[in-house]
Amino acid sequence: MPDAPSFPAVPVDRLRDGGWTLVDERVETVFQLPTARVEGATRVYDAAETRAAVEAATGIDRQWRFFFATALSFTPSLSPGIGPAMILPTVRSEAQSAFADQLRERGFDNVERGRTERVRVDSGARARLRTYSASLALEDADATLSITGWVGVWHGDGFRIAAGAYPDRSLAALLDVAEPDDMLERTPSDYQSELLDLIRAVE
Repeated sequence: MPDAPSFPAVPVDRLRDGGWTLVDERVETVFQLPTARVEGATRVYDAAETRAAVEAATGIDRQWRFFFATALSFTPSLSPGIGPAMILPTVRSEAQSAFADQLRERGFDNVERGRTERVRVDSGARARLRTYSASLALEDADATLSITGWVGVWHGDGFRIAAGAYPDRSLAALLDVAEPDDMLERTPSDYQSELLDLIRAVE
C-alpha cells in the first residue's frame, strides 16, 4: 500500500496574523497521468477577517479571497527512470486547468489565462506562476466582482501547488461603502503582495 499523502507545510503564523482561517482539508484524486493516479493533499483558507469586515459594513456574507496549498503524491509511485523534470510540464498544465475549473465551480465567468512569471520560493526551488482573471455578478450587491488568481507549481521536497485569488478593486469601492475601515480599503496590490508571499512560503 502506498503511504497516505502528506499535507504541505504552510506559514501558519502568517496566515493567523493575516486573518486567514482553515476552511477545508482534504485528500482527493486531482488528475490522472498515463501511468499513475495523482492525489493531492490540500489545505484551503478563507480571508475570514476580510469576510467579517464586509459583512459588518454591508450585511453581505461571502468569500472574497482564498488561498490553498496542495502536496501531490503518485499511485503507483513514479518509476526510477521518470524524474520530476520529465513530468513537471504535465503537472503544471493539469494544475492550471484544475484551478480554472475551480473558479468556474465557484460561479465565476469569463475565466481567462494570463501571463506567467518565474519566482524562487522560500525553500529555494523555482516555481512558475500563472495568472487568471474572472468575474462574478453579485446579485446581493448590484456589482460585478472581478478577480485575479495566481497558481504556482514547483518541485522541491515533492510536487507542490499553491494558489489563490483576490478582488481587482478595493472592497470599499466595489461595494460603495460610505465609511470603510482600513481593511476594506486595501488595494489589489496589497492583496497580490500578501498572496504571493503565502505561495512562496509553502513547502
